[in-house]
Amino acid sequence: MALQMTDANFNELLNSGKPLVIDFWAEWCGPCRMVAPIIEELAEEYGDRVLIGKMDVDKNDEVCSQFGIRNIPTILFFKNGQLVDKQVGAAQKAALAAKIDALL
Repeated sequence: MALQMTDANFNELLNSGKPLVIDFWAEWCGPCRMVAPIIEELAEEYGDRVLIGKMDVDKNDEVCSQFGIRNIPTILFFKNGQLVDKQVGAAQKAALAAKIDALL
């Protein structure tokens, strides 16, 4: 299951030493609802190797502002605490899995 990420726990997860993937979403966003099951599947498949979480843009202004999130869904990919890749808009599971594999 994908982690519920917030402004409060972002730095802790970012500095966990594991690759981090964050899906920025909102309840009212249709494309976000399309991506949600894919994010859950990826969280299950990658298990403990990668932290995969979801951050509600309506409730977490700080991190969204920090990374300039203007369109959703936006998925950010971090390795060693650094942003290394980004996906803006809905994407196929295979495309997201390839980006995650590049983090490992």
